[in-house]
Amino acid sequence: MSKPQHMLVVGGGIGGLAAALALAKQGVRVTLLEQADQIGEIGAGIQLGPNAFAALDALGVGENARKRAVFTDELIMMDAVDASVVGRFAVGEAFRQRFGGPYAVIHRADIHTSILEGVQQSNLITFQTSTKVVKIEQDAHGVTATDQNGQTYTADAMVAADGVRSVARETFFGDAPRVSGHVVYRAVVPVADMPADLRVNAPVVWAGPNCHLVHYPLRGATEYNLVVTFHSRHEEEWSVTDGSKEEVLSYFQGIHPRPRQLLECPKSWRRWATADRHPIPRWTTGRVTLLGDAAHGMLQYLAQGACMAIEDAVTLGEALKACDMDVESAFQLYEESRIPRTARVVLSAREMGRLYHAQGVERLVRNQLWEGRTPERFYDALEWLYGWRAEKSLAQPRQTDALVV
Repeated sequence: MSKPQHMLVVGGGIGGLAAALALAKQGVRVTLLEQADQIGEIGAGIQLGPNAFAALDALGVGENARKRAVFTDELIMMDAVDASVVGRFAVGEAFRQRFGGPYAVIHRADIHTSILEGVQQSNLITFQTSTKVVKIEQDAHGVTATDQNGQTYTADAMVAADGVRSVARETFFGDAPRVSGHVVYRAVVPVADMPADLRVNAPVVWAGPNCHLVHYPLRGATEYNLVVTFHSRHEEEWSVTDGSKEEVLSYFQGIHPRPRQLLECPKSWRRWATADRHPIPRWTTGRVTLLGDAAHGMLQYLAQGACMAIEDAVTLGEALKACDMDVESAFQLYEESRIPRTARVVLSAREMGRLYHAQGVERLVRNQLWEGRTPERFYDALEWLYGWRAEKSLAQPRQTDALVV
């Protein structure tokens, strides 16, 4: 496979923009195909760990994100049943020194804009909006995407960052998303509508039986992001719709009044029936590879979905550089570097969801897990996640020496 002069990126979300920017930094011309009529992002807040800032810095847009982010003081978990503290850990200077970056929260649109600003400075990236890719074909010479109107786009290779319902994933791997049965309601509320005793500069998780609530500040603490999650009584399909306050209230019986008051704050909600992806052993078929949710859609319990997509993009660029722009070798190195890490995050997020939603004796066990744990032990436990660096992102050869006895 020859060195790519031109690549397609399918999807203009956070992962797709990051991928386009990473490819352009390697001198590749990129056509980005986005199904919406404009490049933009919807949603509410997301959390950014030090690994996300390391990836953003590698793309040259870290400062763009920093100027829009809220840097938090702590990470806090509370018991939603009795309002007791389960665990709280500082993420200030000692945390930054350990991991080389901050912990922050940011509106999804603001992190998208921060990457978009970098993309717009490149003369190698062009956009095609209102372009929903419905078919992908490839041969020995290139890859072709066909949109809903029959228009075709051809390039040397493709990065599919087209989300949980990825056309590329369906075309080349054929597996379906795993609908979790967990429903997420999200809203952004003005600070004036936020209970005064909960205006905390931290992501706060209120862990309850088969449910939890999260809140944290956005946009200079002028707004608060509010997320509530519950196990649905009904069979769900992956979807995003308007939410119902009555439905939310029905799932939070038996919750302490302090967190329960949050349910009265939003004027409107958006409802996500969530899904993730079972990890698979390869993401690439020929000239097409997956990135972001298309490769490793995950539940929200580790707050790493966007972070992993940005890491993917940086690693893909590093792989192309390391392989002297040979696409076949680079895609293989990219997979080897990313699949074990992202699979660990997918599986860990599922387990974290179980901890959040523990009840009965499991709740009591969860509430003891962090008792007496020092910040250093907390940092050690998260080194695998937050210690990622672009310069160490590529997989190293496995040791094959025979055992010495």
